Amino acid sequence: GSPCGARRTAARPQVPVRSSTPTLLSDAMSAPAQLLFPLIRNCELGRICSAACYCHRRHLCCLSTHSSQNSLRYVPQIRTLATVCRPKENIKQLIQIRKYVTTPQRCYLTPPQVNSILKANEYSFKVPEFDGKNVSSVLGFDSNQLPANAPIEDRRSAATCLQTRGMLLGVFDGHAGCACAQAVSERLFYYIAVSLLPPDTLIEIENAVESGRALLPILQWHKHPNDYFSKEASKLYFNSLRTYWQELIDLHSGETMDVKEALINAFKRLDNDLSLEAQVGDPNSFLNYWVLRVAFSGATACVAHVDGVDLHVANTGDSRALLGVQEEDGSWSAVTLSNDHNAQNESEVKRLKSEHPKSEEKSVVKQDRLLGLLMPFRAFGDVKFKWSIDLQKRVVESGPDQLNDNEYTKFVPPNYHSPPYLTAEPEVIYHKLRPKDKFLVLATDGLWETMHRQDVVKIVGEYLTGVHHQQPLSVGGYKVTLAQMHGLLMERRARISSVFEDQNAATHLIRHAVGNNEFGVVDHERLSKMLSLPEELARMYRDDISIIVVQFNSHVIGAHSQG
Repeated sequence: GSPCGARRTAARPQVPVRSSTPTLLSDAMSAPAQLLFPLIRNCELGRICSAACYCHRRHLCCLSTHSSQNSLRYVPQIRTLATVCRPKENIKQLIQIRKYVTTPQRCYLTPPQVNSILKANEYSFKVPEFDGKNVSSVLGFDSNQLPANAPIEDRRSAATCLQTRGMLLGVFDGHAGCACAQAVSERLFYYIAVSLLPPDTLIEIENAVESGRALLPILQWHKHPNDYFSKEASKLYFNSLRTYWQELIDLHSGETMDVKEALINAFKRLDNDLSLEAQVGDPNSFLNYWVLRVAFSGATACVAHVDGVDLHVANTGDSRALLGVQEEDGSWSAVTLSNDHNAQNESEVKRLKSEHPKSEEKSVVKQDRLLGLLMPFRAFGDVKFKWSIDLQKRVVESGPDQLNDNEYTKFVPPNYHSPPYLTAEPEVIYHKLRPKDKFLVLATDGLWETMHRQDVVKIVGEYLTGVHHQQPLSVGGYKVTLAQMHGLLMERRARISSVFEDQNAATHLIRHAVGNNEFGVVDHERLSKMLSLPEELARMYRDDISIIVVQFNSHVIGAHSQG
């Protein structure tokens, strides 16, 4: 997501230098505020007025779960920064402050410090072999996350299905807080796994629960220590899941759902449960507030189910799935396995308009946002775009004081006449894996905002194979001296050797996403600057990035194809 709505349609500001003010904000500031801005950049007033500097990625109005005073935030509100210093104050004194603050200071991170930050959340899993053979079409996966929001609003999940075949992997991009992404990352795979179970197995599970016997696990999770579960909500989550499988038992026709149907049903049912739990509430005050936070925040999801040569990708929102294909000549090509659900997708805009009266044709999508506010057109949670106005008022008024005192939860979107405007129903794309399909990249939009899909596939492909296909060095119209050209060639050599400092493909991709210069080369100085930004400013220059790189077993896939 992007600050105050500037997302993909406008270039991000360049990496900030201490002596320059980012253009994103400077135009909107009065002269006194511009003088004060260096103080904010250097963290001296950052915590006082950082809330005025930016808004959350998805909403022009947002629910802050980290601040003691929640309020509606709009783009024009940036001008409130000017009230921090009044015209009556001594301007000469401010000028002196500015001179002091903008004195050039080079305090870049060292390469080991950069590596420490980049590798803090990395995780790798290798599928175990049986009798010395790997019988799975998945060799393993690498994942990583780099926060921009504090705390990070992205989540990731990976699990092996134990009662059925296959592996589930997904990335979840939260907005208006991390609560919804957290809940979906914990719960969605259980709903998918239950949807895939045959009726007889569901009956066995229900009988075991009824008689108090131990349950066989449904999923084997592959989690980084930072990927936590909400223990307080586990009983609530289990009861909702049990109600779902009880309904599947009652409704079953004797046949198991196919994967596409299971994915769609699981997404829709979980979103319905998130909504229902918030309406019903909970006698436990913590849980009562938690389910409301989950429902009023939102999350997109991009999930892959891999079983043999069958790859299904279910996508809701604007995270993406990309297949890395190695051609016969060794070069790499990209196959997109998801579509963004936003204003850049014409069929999605058409779908949205067709679901509402003709009188709303001009207001449903405004400024490339749903009702002028929300960037993705499909998401979990976000009940402000799904519930009727009466239901919203009733839930807020009967809810805890933290909710009732929050301006965002009481705010009704403009032109709100025929809800729901938002759905969590995924678009499912099927792909039959071929031996030349080497890997799958699942990533939140923080990656795709900074890198083209072909570059992503090339970087990952060359990392995994160790083979680098050198293109003629292009300087893209820049005038370069012979010395600069020599420097670029030396950087290219250094880049090849730097591959070996990353033991994780997702980490390697993040290094390029954050540190690449205009020539497509990782620039340590740039990388250091970007990772040194204080949390108040980091979100202005990039989004949270979450990546899973799944590596396929070409031998097993080839054997499947021949069979």
